Amino acid sequence: MKGFYMHNCQRQDYIAGFPMHPHRGIETFTFLSKGTMIHEDHLGTKAVIHDGEAQWLTAGSGAFHSEMPQPSKRMLGLQLWLNIPAKDKMKAEPFYHGVVNSEIQEFDLENGKLRLLAGNYEGHQGIQGKYLPLDYYDIHLNPNSKIELDVPGENKSIMVFTLEGDAIVSGTHVDEKTAAKLGDGDQLIIESGNQPIEIIYMASDKLNEPVAWYGPIVMNTREELIEAYTELDSGDFIKQQATYENKE
Repeated sequence: MKGFYMHNCQRQDYIAGFPMHPHRGIETFTFLSKGTMIHEDHLGTKAVIHDGEAQWLTAGSGAFHSEMPQPSKRMLGLQLWLNIPAKDKMKAEPFYHGVVNSEIQEFDLENGKLRLLAGNYEGHQGIQGKYLPLDYYDIHLNPNSKIELDVPGENKSIMVFTLEGDAIVSGTHVDEKTAAKLGDGDQLIIESGNQPIEIIYMASDKLNEPVAWYGPIVMNTREELIEAYTELDSGDFIKQQATYENKE
């Protein structure tokens, strides 16, 4: 898993966005805590996500898409790159799904809330991909509060990201706007201090495969990367037509 974070209140700093660009070999999961973003892909799909919503794009064998932030009081979000197993990279059909607020399950905590954006939480199920499982929680805690999560420890890659506020993660202080990779164990304790926090929990399977990565392309060998960029130059990059949901 790999990701990037975006936060800005100055329109001129984010409005250029991410114009049409390629991906291959991964799935991207983009979450907006605050803001509005328009997605378009190589089929002409046009979809919008707003505060608290997300979008899942399976790039698979190859996709072109753009993500264009719209003028907002605040832009705050996170994008996760979820690797696809080597055996599926060139078989995976491009796919888009907008994870909108109306389908996001929300659970009241003693001192906060948990929003299930993808995967499973205590027997409840959200959107799920075809190639690797992904649990993705948007967790909000009031000041001086905590949540305890039972987590699968075997062959799992688990991260948290402190989107708003500092947190104590299983006894370790983690500054705001910081990604923390978790080690082995079967329980996670997240605590807030004197301020409320918003923290993202992400868990998937470890692939234990070689990674060859350059720009928006994630493959397993240098030869596969060269092939991908050669196909971009020749116009042969797109192998399969995409499917999509929540078209607007």
